[in-house]
Amino acid sequence: MTNSILLVAGGLVLLALGGEFLVRGAVGMAARLGISPLLAGLTIVGFGTSMPELATSVQAAMAGAPGIALGNVVGSNIANILLVLGVSALILPLAVNPASFKRDSIAMGGAALLATGAIMLGVIGMVPGAILLCALVGYVWWAYKSESASDDDEAHRHEAEADDRPVPPDTGPVVLGGLIIAGLAAAIFGAGMLVDGAVVLASAAGVSQSVIGLTVVAIGTSLPELIACVIAVIRKHGDVALGNVVGSNIYNLCGILGLTAIIHPIEVPAEIVSIDIWVMLGVTALLIVQLRSGWRLSRIEGALLVALYCGYTAFLALR
Repeated sequence: MTNSILLVAGGLVLLALGGEFLVRGAVGMAARLGISPLLAGLTIVGFGTSMPELATSVQAAMAGAPGIALGNVVGSNIANILLVLGVSALILPLAVNPASFKRDSIAMGGAALLATGAIMLGVIGMVPGAILLCALVGYVWWAYKSESASDDDEAHRHEAEADDRPVPPDTGPVVLGGLIIAGLAAAIFGAGMLVDGAVVLASAAGVSQSVIGLTVVAIGTSLPELIACVIAVIRKHGDVALGNVVGSNIYNLCGILGLTAIIHPIEVPAEIVSIDIWVMLGVTALLIVQLRSGWRLSRIEGALLVALYCGYTAFLALR
């Protein structure tokens, strides 16, 4: 048990470091190549910050642990909405940009419905994975075209995401390439440790791999989002916190699940089909309704989200 806990903890640390190195190296390389901060924020930062989830889900699927692979994605989305946004709103009520959220709520809701359809197939293979990935590409293109044309607050947020990962201006391509390689290596190695530790931990605790994926793994891979969002609201940048979660959820369902299924088919555990995917759909719908009703997330609504997450986690522990 102790060894498995150490493996999980060490894997999460390596995943966090790997994601940060990868994003900084890739953003620096993009700047040297003349790629706009808006496009870098939408693509490089989005994919880079999702690298821990991707590496974990791919390695879990290839290791024959679909409960961890799929639980990581579904559980991360639930944790992002209930825990990350809930805690953020408790610190500072989150205001919403109506114009950008109308687009992103459609994308987030559509991604949740597409992922649910893929999960209901029982086995998520290459074709549904490709459909999910194409949906992500379509969303990125839609967001880039609309934001580059309007030069709105959402465009500035994506540019800020790239600017928040600065590297010294005289850093050469060799160093930047080394950061990218080191980040990938840390993410891959860390994901292997996390999956190995999670499999042993599930067996030792007498629970299913899905429960470990939905809780320990999902919360662990969502910690960077939690830290980033808390820092954002402390700096009174509530739009950044909300945008981080919405973007992360879209990338998780379309990018992470899609790429994982293309690399290796995912056999869907029955318990995720019967319960957890509907929980994810429900909390996604709840968030959209909350935000579109008054274009803000209040402290009371944040407390409700956190309470719901505590109840869901307790339910997982008892089932």
